[in-house]
Amino acid sequence: MDKENKTLLTDFYEITMSGGYFETGRAEEIAYFDMFFRRVPDGGGFAIMAGLEQVIDYLSNLSFGEKDIDMLRRRKCFSEGFLKYLREFKFQCDVWAVPEGTPIYPGEPIVTVRGPLLQAQYIETMLLLLINHQSLIATKSNRIVRAAKGRPIMEFGTRRAHGASAAVLGARASYLAGCAGTACAVAERDLGIKALGTMAHSWVQVFPTEYEAFKTYAELYPDNCVLLVDTYSVLKSGIPNAIKVFKELNPPVKGIRIDSGDIAYLTKKAREMLDDAGFTDCRIVVSNSLDEYLIRDILQQGAFIDSMGVGERLITASSDPVFGGIYKMVAIEENGEIIPKMKISENVEKITNPGHKKVYRLYEKDSGRMIADVITLAHEEVPAGDDYVIFDPSFTWKRKKLSNFIAKDLQVQIFEAGKLVYKCPSIDEIRAYCLEQIDTLWEETLRFENPQTYYIDLSQELWELRSRMIENLREA
Repeated sequence: MDKENKTLLTDFYEITMSGGYFETGRAEEIAYFDMFFRRVPDGGGFAIMAGLEQVIDYLSNLSFGEKDIDMLRRRKCFSEGFLKYLREFKFQCDVWAVPEGTPIYPGEPIVTVRGPLLQAQYIETMLLLLINHQSLIATKSNRIVRAAKGRPIMEFGTRRAHGASAAVLGARASYLAGCAGTACAVAERDLGIKALGTMAHSWVQVFPTEYEAFKTYAELYPDNCVLLVDTYSVLKSGIPNAIKVFKELNPPVKGIRIDSGDIAYLTKKAREMLDDAGFTDCRIVVSNSLDEYLIRDILQQGAFIDSMGVGERLITASSDPVFGGIYKMVAIEENGEIIPKMKISENVEKITNPGHKKVYRLYEKDSGRMIADVITLAHEEVPAGDDYVIFDPSFTWKRKKLSNFIAKDLQVQIFEAGKLVYKCPSIDEIRAYCLEQIDTLWEETLRFENPQTYYIDLSQELWELRSRMIENLREA
């Protein structure tokens, strides 16, 4: 997949609409689209932006090859003029986006696209695919990382991922959100994320005895001697055999991994046995269908754990496996004037915010903590440091007056007229930035259950535009 042209990795209606725009002479009209999402997975207090680097790669290589053109010609519903247009296709849009690793909230534009209608429309599917998936996994991973209270989390989900790309990009998303590494070896080769792991139960089973399996492994890999002790019995044979090998060979790195059973109970007993044998430096690693809730519970029960491997519940975000980002037209240009567009619905949450917009994040000057986001029209600015009134997102009559704050424009420009103007940070730079941004959140926002609702306000001018358009559309 990495070497294939992904231009046709799209919903077919993107192509039929593109053909329609071309045939009706609207392909080059300037349109504005926003990507945003409606709900944080797992009822969390925030999500994490991820996937932008892959979007950049996709847009930088967007072109229709002869194989693509031949497939579309066989459908016998597209004109030769349209196929010629696609053959000569060159991406020319402006794109703004929230940087990867940034905490994001529902309703805010996380990507904004301005450009020829056909092009801005066509990229919808792939943009959503890439950002929805990685933002989902990054959000879930960070919840798990926070539950571990500083203990390293290893992403162990390759074999449970929904396909090869999901395994690799899921490993990427988990790492930028705080995981220490991944079981996916190709992620180290291609992305520089450290690959981790030692043995499976089959290694132990292939030897005549558990002791021989452990001894052989310790001889081969003394600098990564983590022994899987639950193939037969953790307490009766696994840990005793591990201790025997440690005493005989004294490898510089010593660890055991427990992959089944009552983790809290077994780690307590394991720590006691290892310490009594003099191996206070031996690390205890656990796995076994962990997630943020189970990790939190077993730590509260006094489990002795140094690091954890988390697989299927991380790589699939199984507790809430849909991010739900959407892509909507918000404006078109007519004779140089921006004409706002919006979708209204009987479902209030599906009513969109019209116009070309910005998102400002407000931080307390003294603490550096995030206090609110304000969505404005693109020409507006939020005055930093002055008194500013925002509305509670749950109660529009409830106001909060802010002062002594700093306002930051969340989006940065990625493409200008199709030219890349943004330098992608390294995965380690994104990871460091993400963890720094998490530190700007209040503890109340970090709760897994019933987190404090974060203030997301509309500027007065945007609020009035939205209200006026809703009223006009209702009367139409």
